Amino acid sequence: MTVKVAIIGAGLIGPRHAKSVISNPSTELIALVDPMPTGEATASDLQTNYYSSVASLLASPHRPHAAIVCTPNHTHVPVAKELLAGGVHVLLEKPVSDTLEKGRSLLEFAKAPEQAHLKLLVGHHRRFNPYVRVTKSILESGSLGRPIAINGLWTLYKPDLYFAPPTDWRASNETGGGVIPINLVHDIDLMHHFFGPIVRVTAEPILPQRSSPHNADEGAALTLRFASGVVGTFLVCDATPSPHSFETGTGENPLIPKTTTGGDSDFYRIFGSDASLSVPDLTRWSYDTSPEKSWNHPLTVDRIPLPDNKAPFDLQLAHFVDVINGDVEPSCSGEEGLRALVVCEAVQKAIRSCQPVDIDVDLSKSD
Repeated sequence: MTVKVAIIGAGLIGPRHAKSVISNPSTELIALVDPMPTGEATASDLQTNYYSSVASLLASPHRPHAAIVCTPNHTHVPVAKELLAGGVHVLLEKPVSDTLEKGRSLLEFAKAPEQAHLKLLVGHHRRFNPYVRVTKSILESGSLGRPIAINGLWTLYKPDLYFAPPTDWRASNETGGGVIPINLVHDIDLMHHFFGPIVRVTAEPILPQRSSPHNADEGAALTLRFASGVVGTFLVCDATPSPHSFETGTGENPLIPKTTTGGDSDFYRIFGSDASLSVPDLTRWSYDTSPEKSWNHPLTVDRIPLPDNKAPFDLQLAHFVDVINGDVEPSCSGEEGLRALVVCEAVQKAIRSCQPVDIDVDLSKSD
């Protein structure tokens, strides 16, 4: 059966999801929903039906089997609940919500008997990125030995236009804006994907570079401890020209040019007991060809090939279809999406308090 999919939100990400739906032989783009005047024109460009609200979509002849929610962060929960109540499977763009309270309420709503048969996934699409898939396989193979630490970077410069209406919500912490929930949440999810849950964070904010009315967090230097014993440092900042970010390193986002300087654009360095790995150049450093593991010997350098470069959004959509059909379990469930949000809120709390913040791995517990 072809899965009929609606896109909710015609902003930056919505059309990218729509193109994946159009190109997948198992899915049909049935509608685009957006209240803005530009929504109808975007729907026309995508050659699909247009509706100004989820309610009008659900009352129409074009009811979808599934929907991908790409609306502003503070609207994620009410939109997802409305779709689930209407019998629609949901792939919800990250983050789950702008607050933990609302995020938890969505998970409880999705588990209620009336909705329990429906699928709720969180769109941490980078889990499907080929660089991430190779890194995950290297870690699982034991090639690095026991993971010890990670050093990460997400440093870019966002122009003023990024914060201009109708996306001015990005400039305020109160509406789910700022670099922590918009960008760092991706890296938190990937670090969970690689090393398991984070249980403690500290954070020092960067010097603000933007003036009022912009009041969203622009960045911070973090330290991290994982339940597994792995430790990490991470620098996140959206106010500096830099090649060190997931987007510039992998070229995943067509709107952000990929750097061409190879190892000069690494954004993760993973350190293990037997070897270390830099990403995205996928360079492994070890003493494999030396008589002993010692700093007195030259390091062996291995370049690990990238087997494919399939678009993560396409792979995520195919996974969504498989989950709907009952063939696989979600790669990033609602619970895993919430776990990343828990850490982001802990980072924001650490910034405000100037104190370490412990994080309980039991997501059922509230602060």
